[in-house]
Amino acid sequence: MPSTKPRKKAEPARASAPTTKPGSADPTAPSASLNRELLYSMLLQRRFEERCAEMYAIGRIGGFCHLYIGQEAVSTGVIAQLRPDDYIITTYRDHGQALARGMTPRAVMAELFGRQDGCARGKGGSMHMFDKQLGFLGGHGIVGGHIPIAAGVGFSIKYRGGDQVIVCFMGEAAVNNGAFHEALNMAALWKLPCLFVIENNRYGMGTAVERASAIHDIYKRGASYDMPRDVVDGQDVHAVRAAAAEAIARARTESMPTLLEIRTYRFMGHSMSDAVSGTYRTKEELEQYLKRDPVSLLRQRMEESGEISAAEVAAMDDDIKKIVQDSIDFAEQSPELPLEALMEDILVETTS
Repeated sequence: MPSTKPRKKAEPARASAPTTKPGSADPTAPSASLNRELLYSMLLQRRFEERCAEMYAIGRIGGFCHLYIGQEAVSTGVIAQLRPDDYIITTYRDHGQALARGMTPRAVMAELFGRQDGCARGKGGSMHMFDKQLGFLGGHGIVGGHIPIAAGVGFSIKYRGGDQVIVCFMGEAAVNNGAFHEALNMAALWKLPCLFVIENNRYGMGTAVERASAIHDIYKRGASYDMPRDVVDGQDVHAVRAAAAEAIARARTESMPTLLEIRTYRFMGHSMSDAVSGTYRTKEELEQYLKRDPVSLLRQRMEESGEISAAEVAAMDDDIKKIVQDSIDFAEQSPELPLEALMEDILVETTS
């Protein structure tokens, strides 16, 4: 478990080596039923995103589209520890997190199709999933632009005397923006109930983290604000879940922010315009990381411990594929917005 105090010692610079051996005994490991829920969530995200790639290729999805394939343990492990009244704010790579939070595949797919039944009435598209009832405060397209909003939500929670938590997901490239430093400084100074999660998938678009950041162990930036911080194996959903549990408890009971660098890897390109890998990473690198597919790691662990059989995994997979196909059928049938809808949802009307 991560320390509750700021880390002083150095941490591994890379996440390529597993920190948890699949199938190893762990008295604190989740129950078989919880493991099934975690596997279901990750597999749903994976199959949904695979079909999104297909829908984009045939023109059903327009605009920008950033897939979450390979990073499912991050969303699943963190969000599984939240209460229904907690908040989430994230980046434009937001489909998986929306599904992990409980947004229906129909609402997400319809939003991707730009249809009325989407979570934002089809006006947000891939980068702007939003659901007020779920406390899902949006994907945001401006890199780093949502981090100060997270601090603002944390301030609002504390001002009202609540014990909710705001989780702010970001990519590793966002930490080089001034907004990151200003927001973390304020969160630490004012002791706000924020969990800042860096999803370090190693590449900001096509630029490796080593070429963009003077500090390769990005979590160490939290030391500048005397903020609790840690590095986590983002391909192991159990490791993510444990680190998130401690950080969320700290935010909830002590109103203390935490910075987690969760080291993961996207198996697809940065976006659908860079569908596989582009020219910035080698085939050998991709193959090496594919050996630590988070979905496969959890499934293997469960099969080796007798918690699930291959036949049960196949049945779960078939059910999920039907659900994803249903979301596509639903999106296809959902009506497009009328032209006059362009003038709606622009201003907030207030009463004096």
